[in-house]
Amino acid sequence: MLCQIVLFDGFDPLDVIAPYEVLHAGAMAAPGALRVELVSAEGAREVPAGAGAVSLRAVARLDPQRADLVLVPGAAGPLGSLADPDAPSDADSIPAVLGRALGTGLPALLKEALDRPGSTVATVCGGSLVLATAGLIEGRHATTHHLGLDLLDSTGAVAVDARVVDDGDLVTGAGVTSGLDLGLHLLERELGPRIAHAVERLFAHERRGTVWRATGPVPAAF
Repeated sequence: MLCQIVLFDGFDPLDVIAPYEVLHAGAMAAPGALRVELVSAEGAREVPAGAGAVSLRAVARLDPQRADLVLVPGAAGPLGSLADPDAPSDADSIPAVLGRALGTGLPALLKEALDRPGSTVATVCGGSLVLATAGLIEGRHATTHHLGLDLLDSTGAVAVDARVVDDGDLVTGAGVTSGLDLGLHLLERELGPRIAHAVERLFAHERRGTVWRATGPVPAAF
């Protein structure tokens, strides 16, 4: 199983590193079952993160016909219109960074990944907004950072206020630290609970919240 984690200019480093470390540890716990690599829409290059001088190296181009799992992070920077729609525009703000990502070849590659049978697309934090604002997840259940839930809902996606939302071939995480929980859920789903539990113990991290799925009875109002 190949997991490609997408880098774009201005990405949030923790959105990438948290799930990368979890999934990489899962690969070590299950030799030969999983491989994780960092990619970009443009191919191998140094990709600058947002809000600082950190950069990571993409080793290849995102290949939706080869990747079984594609993971999209959010952006780092001032919240901008995520927090206040009337705030002045800022070229380094998260909405601006995500907007620039939409102007690259990334949306077309992500559509290809979503359309490919048997593949899964996952996101952390604002990564779901990349998919949503590109019109790729209309009618799908998804989550994002709590400040972006209204924006997510306005795109036609069904916003869910949960830590991790599993909608089949679309799995989304909420705020930035949810990348740990998302990664562990993906390990459990793809490689089994014993692998996920071993990594959870290694990282001394207990997952938060119940993974939300559109199954079971609808709860009555409290």
